[in-house]
Amino acid sequence: MSAAQPHKVVSLAEFKAACQSCSLFQLCLPMGIADNELALLDKIIRRRRPLKRGEHLYQQGHSFQSLYAVRSGSIKTYATTEDGREQVTGFHLPGELLGLDAICTERHGCAAVALETCTVCELPYDQVDRLNEFLPGLQQQLVRMMSREILGGQALLALLGKRSAEERLAAYLLNLSGRFQRRGLSGTEFIMSMSRTDIGNYMGLAVETVSRMFTRFQEMGILSVRRKHVVVHQPERLRAIACQSGGCTVLGRAGAALPQTETKNG
Repeated sequence: MSAAQPHKVVSLAEFKAACQSCSLFQLCLPMGIADNELALLDKIIRRRRPLKRGEHLYQQGHSFQSLYAVRSGSIKTYATTEDGREQVTGFHLPGELLGLDAICTERHGCAAVALETCTVCELPYDQVDRLNEFLPGLQQQLVRMMSREILGGQALLALLGKRSAEERLAAYLLNLSGRFQRRGLSGTEFIMSMSRTDIGNYMGLAVETVSRMFTRFQEMGILSVRRKHVVVHQPERLRAIACQSGGCTVLGRAGAALPQTETKNG
């Protein structure tokens, strides 16, 4: 009879490093969690195999089982209407949660698909109550995170809802920039994995309008775009455009669906 394989020992430092880019990092490490408690959480969090571009994490209508946190890459969420049209509902970057919308109905109201190769952590939702026994305050921290996600989505929706095409795109780019910055990445140079068609769908603009706005911003020297690589040269000028109608508070969140009505300016 062969000897049992020894368990792999993962140091606290290694586990912390693995979770730095994950939104679940906020659920445990800032709470002064002990090594044995961290090991318990590690047993429950599932690290799924990488998703390839175009592969779904879950489908619209699927039963709700887990929350997901993007570790790397990006994911698009979208809903399919009764007449078969697709409505983009959000873009999720590393460290952001997916699946919150399904907690109430226990069914996913939208689908989630990888925009590029990406990895996610899975937190089975039925384990949250059990974990709270051993990690006091965990559930409260999770609720705070959910609230932050909802607040950010509402703020972005309010900002973009009745703006011109130019203001919408400027606000969207600022929102994206801020979300990258909060994750320790560059807010002025980044890869925009979502297509212009998806951006237009999300913001309620025709793809031709989105392309025209990008061209206008480049001609103004505000930014430069080479395929999916974006460099923002004048962030303050971009902010001035986004805020020209007043009340500008660009909060970061993948967020709420935007209106599908094309603007008069577009």
